[in-house]
Amino acid sequence: MLIAQENELLEKGFIDAPIDPSLDLFAEIERLKKEKNAVILAHLYQEPDIQDIADFIGDSLGLAQAAVKTDADMIVFAGVHFMAETAKILNPSRKVVIPDLKAGCSLSEGCPPPLFRKFREQHPDHIVISYINCSAGIKALTDVICTSSNAKAIVESFPKDQKIIFAPDKNLGGWINRTTGRDMLLWNGACMVHEIFSLEKITRLKVRHPEAKVIAHPECEEPILRVADFIGSTTQLLAYVKQSGYQSFIVATEAGILHQMAKQAPSKTLIPAPPDNHCACNDCPHMKRNTLEKIYLCMKYEQPEILMDEELRLAAKRPLDRMLEISAAAGLL
Repeated sequence: MLIAQENELLEKGFIDAPIDPSLDLFAEIERLKKEKNAVILAHLYQEPDIQDIADFIGDSLGLAQAAVKTDADMIVFAGVHFMAETAKILNPSRKVVIPDLKAGCSLSEGCPPPLFRKFREQHPDHIVISYINCSAGIKALTDVICTSSNAKAIVESFPKDQKIIFAPDKNLGGWINRTTGRDMLLWNGACMVHEIFSLEKITRLKVRHPEAKVIAHPECEEPILRVADFIGSTTQLLAYVKQSGYQSFIVATEAGILHQMAKQAPSKTLIPAPPDNHCACNDCPHMKRNTLEKIYLCMKYEQPEILMDEELRLAAKRPLDRMLEISAAAGLL
């Protein structure tokens, strides 16, 4: 019976068990937090209900910091798989669970470790800086990890003549090259969400809302970044909207961030940048695999759990530690 349950979990990626429809999931999740000494870390791209029950909400850098600092026995990671992996890498003694194992990432999946290893071997005089949106296998092949919040500081911590491979996001890498004057060698990967924003539709929005400032994540393609008034990580975009004297914004990143923007800057007008399809806003299908119901079940059953070979964990931890050291030295923590 246990084997059958494990096989079903691997096949579906989440606990599929009945839930009493009369349950107050918000209250039950709070009860389970106390009962199991659990903490919920949620990415800014999660559904509003998940953000509202989280103990910490942030971008990749903020979540990595929160994972290091927590004293909880169980970390519930409401994000995608590589993020939960990162929490386990940094917290080997803690139980790390994720609501849905199949909450993946196009960047992570588009950079398989065996292919990347060969790519790196072809350029032995290059160091590797990898965006945190990658698997533990890629982290283990990396010299230092970065996030969109600290990428420029990480790159600029190396001498200008240092040859660098940047993986797996070519758009983020290209933006760093343009803003720092570097010539990093880029792995050909991209985020499926940030690549489908429509320049034509954003331009039409600008005509209709000439007072609105376009703000964009650096994972967007170069034509979108060229028309942006401000470029930054999810946390930096949130801070810009909150602190800016401007009142209206066209937001070119995953639509989940609009919830926190509206909470922290309720007087501001937020217009989601439309993708090149029939949708009005741009959602990450991987992030949105997580639901309140799946969070409740994964906390109740403490599954699916992130497990990792210790040799791989230690190899993947080194570039994360290096990132945190450089970020601290740059005053980013």
